[in-house]
Amino acid sequence: MIWQQLLANGLIAGSTYGLVALGFTLIYSVGRFFHFAHAGVICFSGYITLTLVTRVHFPLGVAIAVSIILSALMGVLMEAAIYRPLRGRRASSVSLLVVSLGLYVVVQNVISMAYGDEVQTLFSQGTPGLLLSAARITPVQVLILGVNAVLYAIVGLFLARTRPGRMVRALASDPELACAFGIDRNRVMLVVFALGSGLAAVAGILISCDTNLTPTMGFRALLMGVVAAIVGGIGSVPGAIVGGLFIGLVQHFGVWVLPTQWQDAIVFVILILFLLVRPQGMLGTPLRKAAV
Repeated sequence: MIWQQLLANGLIAGSTYGLVALGFTLIYSVGRFFHFAHAGVICFSGYITLTLVTRVHFPLGVAIAVSIILSALMGVLMEAAIYRPLRGRRASSVSLLVVSLGLYVVVQNVISMAYGDEVQTLFSQGTPGLLLSAARITPVQVLILGVNAVLYAIVGLFLARTRPGRMVRALASDPELACAFGIDRNRVMLVVFALGSGLAAVAGILISCDTNLTPTMGFRALLMGVVAAIVGGIGSVPGAIVGGLFIGLVQHFGVWVLPTQWQDAIVFVILILFLLVRPQGMLGTPLRKAAV
């Protein structure tokens, strides 16, 4: 039945949106600004993997591991060389957002110059799909669901059970109090940028394996991830995951009654409705009204 295929497609897309939203949320929760250069990291990881596989002839698993490490280092470099000096000069969140957009444009244009704007393929789609009930999914899509679920669990355990994870939560909850207790915000920022960029790299590689690569692929993935983070509750890690799955399902079930070109429009209609009716998102904390 068609609804089963739409459910499968929605869960596959939504799990990746949730992964993008998770990395974005970790950085936002500590940095308190929208890191749009996250889109550049998503795109960078896919093209680095393509280069290592097709030109350097690394095994796919090794290429993926190297790509994730390089992407994490790219995020750390952005934080240490650009964002940290700007924070030291008391740059506003809006200034950091504009700088992050500039970083994305630079990365995207460098990729365009190096690889061209044509569509490129990382993974052959010749493998027949698996029939589960009435839904057909490819082995790559099964892998996407499994990898995303494992990463969700790893990040949850990291935040709940490790000392760096508890520091991330403390800074996200109350930065001033956390710093008063001796938590080094700069070190924690490096941790969240490394982790968030690593998650973005995995998302970029999974998207590249499932579909194709283009220099602008990262920005669309980030837009869906940002919407997922806001709908789920900006700053909430569980909310990012739930929001991603929700957006993926709404996006795909929406084309049951509307043409496919309305997929993205449906997502942004949902975003507007949430901002009007429940601005804190599904799992976010309601904003407190200032006392008069």
